[in-house]
Amino acid sequence: MTRRDFGQWMAGLFCVCWASGVIADSTSNWVMQDMAGKTHQLSRYKGHWLVVNYWVPWCPPCLEEIPELVAFYDEHHQQHVMVLGVAVRYESEKSVRDFAEDMLISYPVILGDAQKTPLPRPEVLPTTYIYHPDGHLYQVKRGTVSKHWLEQLLTEAASGPR
Repeated sequence: MTRRDFGQWMAGLFCVCWASGVIADSTSNWVMQDMAGKTHQLSRYKGHWLVVNYWVPWCPPCLEEIPELVAFYDEHHQQHVMVLGVAVRYESEKSVRDFAEDMLISYPVILGDAQKTPLPRPEVLPTTYIYHPDGHLYQVKRGTVSKHWLEQLLTEAASGPR
């Protein structure tokens, strides 16, 4: 393993081991404002699958999954699916905005550290919370997600018992 590979491995391990709280559960009706000023509230997404992805700009696994989330959102946002990206532990709003532009993020990005009501944070980064169209927390995925994994999850949920 090269020194560079080891550094990336350590950064990824840090992302996976970073502990700082627990996300709001399905019984809460959280409210978050994105970088464009739009308010997102859990109860407003009833009838839609909601994917909420927590990430940090310097985390290699986070960087790996963002193109997958973009592809998933771009393909499915017209089909009652929404993706929200929540950036935490960042230098500045500008750094997140530049990062989102560089990564071609097409879904709303929320500055987790800038919310009026502090957001609880997941224990592991990246972490993705998938909310069922009825509003309950359906799945929590710690670590990276892929477009294929999300599509498979939604397909299995649609074919399972209701």
